[in-house]
Amino acid sequence: MIPLWLKIAYTGFLAMLVPVYWYHYGPVNFLFLCDVALFVTFLALWAESSLLASSQLLVILLPQTIWMLDFFTYLLVRVPLTGVTAYMFEADRPLYLRALSLFHIWLPILLVWMTCRLGYDRRAPLLQLAILAIVLPLSYMLSLPPDQERGQDNPWQARNVNYVYGFPEEKRQTIMPAWLWLVCLIGFHVGCVNLPTHAVCTWLCQPPGSKLTSPSVNRTLDSSVESAKRKGNL
Repeated sequence: MIPLWLKIAYTGFLAMLVPVYWYHYGPVNFLFLCDVALFVTFLALWAESSLLASSQLLVILLPQTIWMLDFFTYLLVRVPLTGVTAYMFEADRPLYLRALSLFHIWLPILLVWMTCRLGYDRRAPLLQLAILAIVLPLSYMLSLPPDQERGQDNPWQARNVNYVYGFPEEKRQTIMPAWLWLVCLIGFHVGCVNLPTHAVCTWLCQPPGSKLTSPSVNRTLDSSVESAKRKGNL
């Protein structure tokens, strides 16, 4: 169902991105949820797994939509909405490094296409919850806190990955214990990011293996069939 050329092209992109990101940002950078999504999507492509694709659509669709809005707003009118893409316009970062980060634009589009093609798996929120429960504590243990200086040899080293030390990136939260912040962060992702997207996907997308395009279409067709039967009885 997934064209071979797409799988090969995606693999080639990862083969370029991984060494470049590793060199400039360090390996901890790959714990960002958007970067995790890159690797899980790689597995989803080759395995043609609706579950893997669905889980990553949950975690990045809303955040990457905000990323795109911020990026294009600043690109067109030089007014940032949130500032999350400010690094894309820093002249001291190599252009090729910033160009690789444009995957934030096309990855959610690819995942929407994959989910429409493979179907939306209703188990996706459970899988994504398990991923969050692993990735966020690892981010806390391995990434630099916001008040620690980066090394001179790595000025863009990943810091406060996934906001595990607090929000915004430059500030450490002090209002609650660190473990409770992580629990709240997981709860935020589940309640404000994953479940709203899950509700929309459940409504609009077909389950895996279904030939119809949407549950709403199923309901419309069922109503039409019932109406035709009643007219036939008359």
